[in-house]
Amino acid sequence: IREQGLDGVSTVGQSMGARMVLELARRGVGGDTVALDPGGFWSDRELLVFGATLRPSIALVRALRGMLPALLGNSVGRTLLLAQLSARPWALSRETVLPDVRGLADSPSTGAALDALTKGPKQQGAPAGTVPGRVTIGWGRRDLVTLPRQAARATDLYPDAVLHWFERCGHFPQWDAPHEAIRLILDSTS
Repeated sequence: IREQGLDGVSTVGQSMGARMVLELARRGVGGDTVALDPGGFWSDRELLVFGATLRPSIALVRALRGMLPALLGNSVGRTLLLAQLSARPWALSRETVLPDVRGLADSPSTGAALDALTKGPKQQGAPAGTVPGRVTIGWGRRDLVTLPRQAARATDLYPDAVLHWFERCGHFPQWDAPHEAIRLILDSTS
């Protein structure tokens, strides 16, 4: 960001990307920050459950790679495959979720990313007044990946952050509450 002369640019991330933009803000890089359901705020026990549930889910998605269009093409398949990620997976369209699920299955860095999340350092915070812009953290009240109780840990570590709750929303606000997510991002970065 600095090398490209983009100091002050707004950053937005979701899940691991949300952890990354919070880390950028902690390091004083960027401008306004929006972090949606950020990883990194698990207790030790929650982290074990996260790793133990998400790794097999990813392995399953990879094994079913060729059948994903059909499985995600009906509400039962979406519910079975996406229950950990969405508050209402049956209500999502195949066109909405298929690119993301394929990306998870196809990415060569998924394993390394999970290792970084589960075996790497815990998220550090930024003392009040030290981030370069506004920090907004959005959290789904029905998130089963980064549990809602973790929001208190996040706001403790980032005391300047404003917390926004997405009602009836799982881990992906862009799936479960897309208009609200867009509005939050635009309002928080303009």
